[in-house]
Amino acid sequence: MSYEMIAIFMFSSMMLMLLTGQRVFGAIGGVAALAALMLWGTGGSDIPFSAVMKLMKWYPLLTLPMFIFMGYILSESKIADDLYKMFHVWMGPVSGGLAIGTIGLMVLISAMNGLSVAGMAIGATIALPELLRRNYDKIMVTGVIQAGSSLGILVPPSVVLVLYAMIARQPVGQLWLAGVLPGLMMAAMFMIYIYIRCRITPSLGPTLEPEEREKFNRIQPLIINLPLWIYGFGVAGFLLLLKRGAIPMATTQLAGLVVVSLIILAGYLVWRHHAKLGWVLSIPMKEKYHLLLAGVLPLVIFFSMMVPFVKGWTSLTESSAVGAMVALGAAILKGRMTRKVFENSVRNTLAISCMFMWIIVAAMGFGAVFDGLGAVKAIESLFTEKLGLDPWMILVLMQLSFLVMGTFLDDTAMLVIVAPLYIPLVNHLGFDLIWYGVLYTITTQIAYMTPPFGYNLFLMRAMAPPEISMRDIYRSIIPFVLVMVVALVTIMVFPQIALWLPHYIYQN
Repeated sequence: MSYEMIAIFMFSSMMLMLLTGQRVFGAIGGVAALAALMLWGTGGSDIPFSAVMKLMKWYPLLTLPMFIFMGYILSESKIADDLYKMFHVWMGPVSGGLAIGTIGLMVLISAMNGLSVAGMAIGATIALPELLRRNYDKIMVTGVIQAGSSLGILVPPSVVLVLYAMIARQPVGQLWLAGVLPGLMMAAMFMIYIYIRCRITPSLGPTLEPEEREKFNRIQPLIINLPLWIYGFGVAGFLLLLKRGAIPMATTQLAGLVVVSLIILAGYLVWRHHAKLGWVLSIPMKEKYHLLLAGVLPLVIFFSMMVPFVKGWTSLTESSAVGAMVALGAAILKGRMTRKVFENSVRNTLAISCMFMWIIVAAMGFGAVFDGLGAVKAIESLFTEKLGLDPWMILVLMQLSFLVMGTFLDDTAMLVIVAPLYIPLVNHLGFDLIWYGVLYTITTQIAYMTPPFGYNLFLMRAMAPPEISMRDIYRSIIPFVLVMVVALVTIMVFPQIALWLPHYIYQN
């Protein structure tokens, strides 16, 4: 049997196992291990071992648990609830305003989390019941939640783009920056569609009642607990001075451990006894301005990560740790960091991180076998020499294949399965791999929401109330998928939408 036939047999066997409902890492890794043993005997067992060692040595992988932990802290501590209430008050007077605000909420959640599933969960549990209670059209708002959650893997810090960076060996910072403008463009296109649709048919998205609007103009005191804020700014200032060398670093591990222990002890004492100190600042202000402060927090978290990273003050891993600590500090300052919140966040972070790592190990092993067979070069030769296809035609066929795979796979599985095939081919065809990373994320999200078996459709069915049927979910997503297709084509035609910001930042 030729190597090309072995490669086709491997790929078809893997797809068959996935269609039967096997776990992704088991299907990919099992086929790779079996093929390696059959081809190279017991020496083939070195392939999975090598994949594990590569994974453990890839230092930026530490960003995954940091970002996931950050997202769960903000979700479990109900900070996302504050964000939605802010959008509810400020966008309520506009036709379709709450639906538009929900898209804004999803953008901010994406900037805090990086996972589309988290955005879906928050939107379905917080925004959807509120929208239905205010007589918004159930079909439209179901589509709004699904479309908004799709921004989670495009707006930085995107966990999926971190994985793409590892597999494609591209800078994570450039990929994040490449996702900013396309993500904001898609969010703006969703908002424009919702506004026009609700202006044409006002019953789809009624405005907030004047009586309810007036309720939020009442004066409410803003309570600021000074001990907690003084401690937070003190620790931030200490770390900044330490980074700049104004304070000498500990010369021994014991001294460093003592300093960290003292900071943690001081933080615990302030958190435990801040109420007894009685240092409270009360500022009278209208409740809607009070709520506006909820939108500042995600921006603080986002810029606390991105600015030091882009400026070169911190590495990617250090920036992810900064984001996680800022999120944890925000939950503590708001008085919402309970033992239950912390335990749930840690458990969920561990579960999601392990899932990602198993899939990556399996994919790296599969890719190593494929590369050893020369399958990638054979596919390149098939498309470019034997079939004589134009590079753009090959690129379009790749994107269409994502739409097919998206009917039964999630974005991570799609990436790790086809990365050994597509990324070298895209590079051979002369396309920019940073730009292709953005195309990949948009296409997989379209695949997620495409009937009949889109991944997001079934997530929505699991989270939606009983009055929303599967037929409603299918109907709801059609206009938003069309908007995403327009965005995808626009970015394909005008690559600078994705490439301008990383080129501007890194060339200056």
